[in-house]
Amino acid sequence: MILKDEFDPLLSTNNKRNIDKKIISDKVIQRNDLLRMINEFYRHDEVKKLAVDQGVDLQIFKNVYVIFRKFCLQSSVLPVDFTTILNDIISGASNVTAIFPYFLKHAKQMFPHLTCIEDLKKISDLRNPANWYPDARNIQRKVIFHAGPTNSGKTYHALQRFINSESGIYCGPLKLLASEVFYKTNTTNTKCDLVTGEERRFADSNGVPANHVACTVEMTNLNTVYDVAVIDEIQMIRDPQRGWAWTRALLGLQAKEIHLCGEISTKELIEQLMITTGDEFEIREYKRLTKLSYLDEALEAFDNVKSGDCFVCFNKSDIFHITRELEKRGHEVAVIYGSLPPGTKLLQAQRFNDPNNVCKIMVATDAIGMGLNLSIKRVIFYSLTKSQLTEKGNKERTDVTTSQALQIAGRAGRFASAFPDGEVTTFRRDDLPLLKDIMNRQAGIIKHAGLHPTAEQIEMFAYYLPKQSLSSLIDIFITLSQLDNNLYFMCNVENMKYLADMVEHIALPLRVRYVFSCAPINRKMPFVCAMFLKYAHQFSCNEPTTFEWLSKHVDWPLQIPNTITDLVHLEEVFDCFDLYLWLSSRYSNMFPDRESVHRIQVELDQIIHCGVQNIVKLAHQKHNLDDTKDISVRRAGLRAISS
Repeated sequence: MILKDEFDPLLSTNNKRNIDKKIISDKVIQRNDLLRMINEFYRHDEVKKLAVDQGVDLQIFKNVYVIFRKFCLQSSVLPVDFTTILNDIISGASNVTAIFPYFLKHAKQMFPHLTCIEDLKKISDLRNPANWYPDARNIQRKVIFHAGPTNSGKTYHALQRFINSESGIYCGPLKLLASEVFYKTNTTNTKCDLVTGEERRFADSNGVPANHVACTVEMTNLNTVYDVAVIDEIQMIRDPQRGWAWTRALLGLQAKEIHLCGEISTKELIEQLMITTGDEFEIREYKRLTKLSYLDEALEAFDNVKSGDCFVCFNKSDIFHITRELEKRGHEVAVIYGSLPPGTKLLQAQRFNDPNNVCKIMVATDAIGMGLNLSIKRVIFYSLTKSQLTEKGNKERTDVTTSQALQIAGRAGRFASAFPDGEVTTFRRDDLPLLKDIMNRQAGIIKHAGLHPTAEQIEMFAYYLPKQSLSSLIDIFITLSQLDNNLYFMCNVENMKYLADMVEHIALPLRVRYVFSCAPINRKMPFVCAMFLKYAHQFSCNEPTTFEWLSKHVDWPLQIPNTITDLVHLEEVFDCFDLYLWLSSRYSNMFPDRESVHRIQVELDQIIHCGVQNIVKLAHQKHNLDDTKDISVRRAGLRAISS
């Protein structure tokens, strides 16, 4: 076969002359015929279907096609059997789909996982996750769904059953909620332990495990049999990042009774999931215990604030601006936002709730939506737009959802508090119609539960693909995974892949690398990411990360902040301590000084609280939060480089 006449940009002039002179068979093939065949092959629907069946997704298909095309056009001599197929296609004796075996050979050379595709497909088959938990399937479970809005008493009823049972587990979304249940249960003379990602506290002074435990949902123990389990905020089963933890707890808990608490919008999904598990299902619906009124007038001016008001906004810039304006008018203000340590949030809440305290106004983000008991009379939405996470892990600014707005608005008025009846309004008059429109919409029905690749599944992939990075293994797993799309979705793994790539150059066993990549840190905090790398490097050198080592790298002791920049840095240091404790609970021999680190973390919590008390003074130093963030990034980068 001789290739000639048509010029292709992939070929140099010399290559083209050489190929034109090569006789591959006794027949001559025009270059435009070859290009036509290859292009038709690429566009053919049957070819794409064959590719998908072999695990070649659209992106891989495009990548392999580019190389395969170059191979066909640049090769001086094509294999004899391939030449025969090409001549048959030209003569009409065969179809372009006959090229696929040769294309697939190139694909397998470029992407080794395609050589063991059937085994990998079996490992990543996630269509029946209920079957992953045979011990739970051997128990006849009764699932009771307590559905209702905020302040309806649904969680109270579930917790009563938990406290009065022989043994039980409470699974909550936040450390604050788990801690609250821990303290509340122990005050009823029912001994209860606390387990979060960062700590384990025993009710018994001798460290004897209690029959009851309050934990964050990721720490749910699936190996112990309980009489009663409570899974709080079950609607978070659809959370793009963490939804898998609720799915795992719901499907895998070994408990005779499982009490779910959350929004009614999850009802249909739970019913469908219970069909797959064969569990008995009961729903109990609750109504709000106190009155909640949506006002017809906006606040419009800071002079119109009253005792018990809570401003809700969705960025720190607005928090600092509102606080400054209120303190100008002589008001003491409590401040709560997401990156504050739990202790600081509790102290700020106590200042606001204390009837003997002069602090009667709160400024907060949607961090008040769950986990804190607050005596709020009126919720004032300063804005109605926030950065929302899309299914692909990207952020975009959109209006708050009906579910989010209801959760926040429901914090106004609380049964048996100073303000049993609540009110809701906006700061700007123009936002009032939008607020009422959002509240009148039907809350979106939750249709899917989150799933996530386990360490065991990734290790099995690594057995077949030993040369692949952890990030690549995750990508291949996601690509090949099969889900029941009517019930489940794959949680976003971008943060996990980002951390995996960060430590790829560090010599760590795969399971350790996986655990490090699951660390609950904000990748947009440069100082925390720098410390994350240092922890991983210490581990790889088999050097324990001691209290002395940590103190040196965070410049402990630290001072009360003088600027917002300093405050942001202290919040990052607090997260570094959190990360140490999280790793210590998994590798206690490599992170041995958890008690000392916990002690200074409590001290740092107090220091941050003092800074928040003077937040207006700090904010006065820098009015532009974006400039503050830029300074923080540069400072953290310099620290990382210098160390």
